[in-house]
Amino acid sequence: MPVTDVLTDAENLTMTVIADFAAPIERVWNAYADPRQLERFWGPPGWPATFTAFDHTVGGRAQYTMAGPRGERSSGSWEFLEIDAPRGFAVIDSFVDDDGKPLEGFPAMRMTFAFEETADGTRMVNTSYFDSIESLEQVIQMGAIEGTRMAMAQIDAVLQDLRDYAQGKGTRVELLDDTHVRITRLVEGSRDLVWRAHHEPELMRQWLLGPDGWEMTECVVALAPGDAHRTSWAPVGDTPGEAFGFEGEAVLVDAPRRAVSTERMQGTDGPETLNDLNLYEEDGATLITLLIEYPDQETRDMILATGMADGMEASYARLEAGVLAG
Repeated sequence: MPVTDVLTDAENLTMTVIADFAAPIERVWNAYADPRQLERFWGPPGWPATFTAFDHTVGGRAQYTMAGPRGERSSGSWEFLEIDAPRGFAVIDSFVDDDGKPLEGFPAMRMTFAFEETADGTRMVNTSYFDSIESLEQVIQMGAIEGTRMAMAQIDAVLQDLRDYAQGKGTRVELLDDTHVRITRLVEGSRDLVWRAHHEPELMRQWLLGPDGWEMTECVVALAPGDAHRTSWAPVGDTPGEAFGFEGEAVLVDAPRRAVSTERMQGTDGPETLNDLNLYEEDGATLITLLIEYPDQETRDMILATGMADGMEASYARLEAGVLAG
């Protein structure tokens, strides 16, 4: 994880983030100077950012919106005060509404980003300056420290070519906190086709089967928010096991990039998870990222202990060798 420290200073009214990257200073600068790269890590997992404006000049403005998994929105803007490529820049960071107007009751702060070369790559020192202790405490209470750590943990996938970052590493499971798990898998194929493979029943039946010896017996796909989904599986022949299935509702659908849905075992009241699927394509390969929110740590550990990750890897391998290869 790139973040090495987050320091708050009540006397000087600052919050400082220190991060070390295994990449040259020019590569790190480009990640912050290109909105398409920046939006891949600026929002924490589950709250991806979209920059709708980015005038990267002194006096210019940038505006972004982070979209939560349940339809929540949080927007911000930068006014660029200084730009010194590739060594750093400074902005006024404000909470704004969808029209870019500052929100009442929320602090604006000056932020500086300083980049320096190190023996192993680049160190970033990001300092936010507040005008009162109340503003500093407000941002901390809003989860800025943990949110920053989780957001910055995504930058490695941006600084490396996608294949260098994920190819050959299979299905990776990361425990982000007590209730959030991030699962990633790189597959060779276009994002459009990977999206279709997740949302067209005839394609889903070819790969979304888990270990060998199972078949999909029911497949109802949710294509719009509020739609119900339902999927069932059963063992074939002498394969051990009992039929089971999941059901839930779509919460957000942004084809072919993102789909968020609830999920629970069929015929039960829970426990229910929130599954946030994101697809990112680079040079003909697609990174599948599934962020799962569990109701509590006990449920998280119970479900992971079922061998879920192994079953997902078997399915992803089948997806790549079958649907995407054809």
